[in-house]
Amino acid sequence: MATIKEIAKKCGVSVATVSNILNGKPGASEATRELVLKTAEKMEYMPSYVAKSLKTRNTRNIGVIAEDMTIFSIPDIIDGITEYCEKVDYKIFLTNLRLFKKYNDRYYHRDDYYNMVKQEIKKFVAMQTEGIIYVTAHERVMHCIPENLSIPAVMAYGYTESRKIPSIVVDDQKGAYELIGYLIEKGHRKIGVISGKPDSIHAQDRLLGYQKALRDNQLIYDPELVCYGDWTRESGYQWVEKLLKQNVTAVFCMNDLMAGGVYDRADELGIKIPQELSVVGYDNRELSSYYKPPLTTVELPLHDIGYRAAEVMMELLTGKIKTGTRELVYQVPCNQLIRQSVGMDRA
Repeated sequence: MATIKEIAKKCGVSVATVSNILNGKPGASEATRELVLKTAEKMEYMPSYVAKSLKTRNTRNIGVIAEDMTIFSIPDIIDGITEYCEKVDYKIFLTNLRLFKKYNDRYYHRDDYYNMVKQEIKKFVAMQTEGIIYVTAHERVMHCIPENLSIPAVMAYGYTESRKIPSIVVDDQKGAYELIGYLIEKGHRKIGVISGKPDSIHAQDRLLGYQKALRDNQLIYDPELVCYGDWTRESGYQWVEKLLKQNVTAVFCMNDLMAGGVYDRADELGIKIPQELSVVGYDNRELSSYYKPPLTTVELPLHDIGYRAAEVMMELLTGKIKTGTRELVYQVPCNQLIRQSVGMDRA
């Protein structure tokens, strides 16, 4: 690839003349302009975006820090970030911390990896990225992004509790509320729950949605109908029998894996879904559409979280969002997917 100096030498003009023409500035004759542009094309000239960005201080690059690319939620979030950045002609630099691979989910309750995050942030700042988006594996409160960061930052799928750093999260409460409302519309009044881990924000918000849906339909909340699983298929299998003994007609599983465990145990007990037991899940994992019958569930708006995170980043960069007055939390709605795992309760 040619340089501006080489093009100038080939055309017999100054470097400044070539630079002005390539940057669309006036001053050269039409003949000189045509000669330079044709020569640049023949010599396969490529502009140095790095050099240009150093002059303008506008790199049009965003740094993205992912906790672990093997977690099911993260690729879709990054795809959403990428889609929006493409739309506004920004590039992303991506780093994968591989936290789940290194520590399994134990790191969810630790903060000793924060220094690792800060080192990656320093690298992005040194590269003159205009902003940083941190992508978590699941929603939780974290303070891994320094408040005094010199460039804007956004957290996708987690809470910063910050007035400076926006958080983009799922509206889990509304998603659960609408799902339980659907079960109630189908005549179900005794709805069991297999929750995720009790310290999970996802589980807490989904339980609130369940409780509000009962309240708004004049149904009494019974804590005995709530079992706490651990998000695995095995915990769905384990807890459904307890709920069946309490004569529930439907089970709300807080993820699709636990719903699979309910299917397994129901099949062993000879209980037909949805004729004798209705089951709903959450997350819309790919496997849920292959259950027999296909599972009614809630689709996490992972792509939309990424898209919104990038959108908020651009609003920070252009001054459309003012920081410092309140905690900045943006909720993204879920989509309900009605399939064949829910029947009418005719009792």
